[in-house]
Amino acid sequence: MAEHPAHGVRSEVGRLRTVMLHRPGNELRRLTPRNNDALLFDGLPWVDRAQDEHDAFADALRSRGVEVLYLSELLIETLADADARETAIAHTMTDLRLGDTLRAYLTALLHDKGPDELAEILMAGLRNDEVTNTGSVVAALHAPDDFLIDPLPNLLFTRDSSVWVGDRVTITSLAMPARVRETQLTELIYRFHPRFAGTEHIHGWDKEFLEGGDVLALAEGVLAIGVGERTRPAGAERLARTAFAEGLAHTVLAVPIDQDRATMHLDTICTMVDTDAMVMYPNVAHRLAAATIRPGDDDDLVVEPLRPFLDAAASAMGIDRLRLIDTGLDPVTAEREQWDDGNNTLAIEPRVAIAYERNVETNERLTAAGIEVVAISGSELGSGRGGPRCMSCPISRDAL
Repeated sequence: MAEHPAHGVRSEVGRLRTVMLHRPGNELRRLTPRNNDALLFDGLPWVDRAQDEHDAFADALRSRGVEVLYLSELLIETLADADARETAIAHTMTDLRLGDTLRAYLTALLHDKGPDELAEILMAGLRNDEVTNTGSVVAALHAPDDFLIDPLPNLLFTRDSSVWVGDRVTITSLAMPARVRETQLTELIYRFHPRFAGTEHIHGWDKEFLEGGDVLALAEGVLAIGVGERTRPAGAERLARTAFAEGLAHTVLAVPIDQDRATMHLDTICTMVDTDAMVMYPNVAHRLAAATIRPGDDDDLVVEPLRPFLDAAASAMGIDRLRLIDTGLDPVTAEREQWDDGNNTLAIEPRVAIAYERNVETNERLTAAGIEVVAISGSELGSGRGGPRCMSCPISRDAL
């Protein structure tokens, strides 16, 4: 058996060894102007071009020695396990919209599929006109192009459904109903795929709302957790308690974030590009605050009052200050490049980061600050509002 890097992530910038991506597939071809809002996708991407851009993203990672795993391939391999198949089908059939007759029909249909076909349906969904003779009132009353099993276009953003904290994988809990099955499929992979045998899980898709884009490992033992519409205060508290109990962190910063389409998660506001440097949306940089949380006696938590985020982060990391690199050049440019994921970078190692090429001003600022920018095209990938960090789940990074 081939040797793989030890699983585990203890910082945002340690040399990246293994990452999980999801290559855009037929789930994106299911998007229409009628359903894209309900499926939480801002635009209708040109899928062939998005695939080309994603392939270039993966190639850029491989060229730097990073092992790239694909979620779809892992899922197919996972579904070869009988228990994994049963679990996947059972989770999918809990949708209350189906009714008993259609649920029984679809359960039998899914059991007849091989791993490849089953994985495709779980990811790309199933339309009403793709089944016949169901005997179901529900199917009879649905329009032909209505989905009986919804597609999962946001699988592209593998960061959201799991995040590694130390050597444990955090199975997240996605707040939006349209995305619940994503994290169930991710958990399935970590639970049943041989690659992850023995991996300990924390949190879970049925726990308090917590999304991976809100979790940043600022330094060894220091986590920042964005709190807003997606990750709720209870989710941040649960992860803090678990991280302290498991010895995975000594400090957690809970960071309230203003919620709009351009600042959905904490990593849409700031990302690390060096051990002491962060690229950040300047229009919120100096009003972003954090509550510092530390373990107290017994099961108690010590929660300090809100203070400026940059000060709280530097203190928790044990450094004098965090170097701040602004998104954009001026407030207007910053807002535009913030919308285009200008600061949603993925560090490959300290002072080397992948970023979208179109954010010219931000990339120039990064270069001037001593950061090597590996620029990739993202005109179609970015239509769902997410950059290189959103599209990647690091599984293994070197310790700093």
